[in-house]
Amino acid sequence: MSVREIVTVGHPVLRERARDVTLDELASAEVQTLIDDLVDTMRHARGAGLAANQIGVPLRIAVIEVNDNPRYPYKPRIPLTVIVNPVIEPIGEETVAINEGCLSVPNLRGEVQRFVDVRVRRFDRDGNAHDEVRRGLTAGTFQHECDHLDGVLFLDRVTDPTTFTTWEQFERFHRAAFVERITAFVDRVGS
Repeated sequence: MSVREIVTVGHPVLRERARDVTLDELASAEVQTLIDDLVDTMRHARGAGLAANQIGVPLRIAVIEVNDNPRYPYKPRIPLTVIVNPVIEPIGEETVAINEGCLSVPNLRGEVQRFVDVRVRRFDRDGNAHDEVRRGLTAGTFQHECDHLDGVLFLDRVTDPTTFTTWEQFERFHRAAFVERITAFVDRVGS
């Protein structure tokens, strides 16, 4: 297990659709080590999720975890979740504007519309199939990571470029209003 370098916007691997992982590959020591490295790298960077292509490996694997993250105190907890070959589909048409950032796009945030409810079909690291519904900000986190696996960055989803801001300016001018709005949203829909 180790912390790996996170590639940043402009690196071609971030624009590739990652390839599916076979169950035999998933069981291999190499892929299991990759998953451990993804977890270590995500935690070291204090992120809420990390996709394999963000560390230069174009496989359809990502990890997600929110556990008292000081960068995102408004996000509901998500236990460590490994998603392999995820398929995501919206349930309903309701969306919410989320101010997102990305470890591969350092120091930049922007407002993205995400579906409030999504169905996620995936495998875990042991090859067990899951079919689940994710809601609210948690659904947004899953959509963000699945976008990575499709070669899409949050930058591509920002429809109003005036919402782009650095972390410093977000903290200074926008955080309080966003946290108030998103906290009310989380209280309404849960997770």
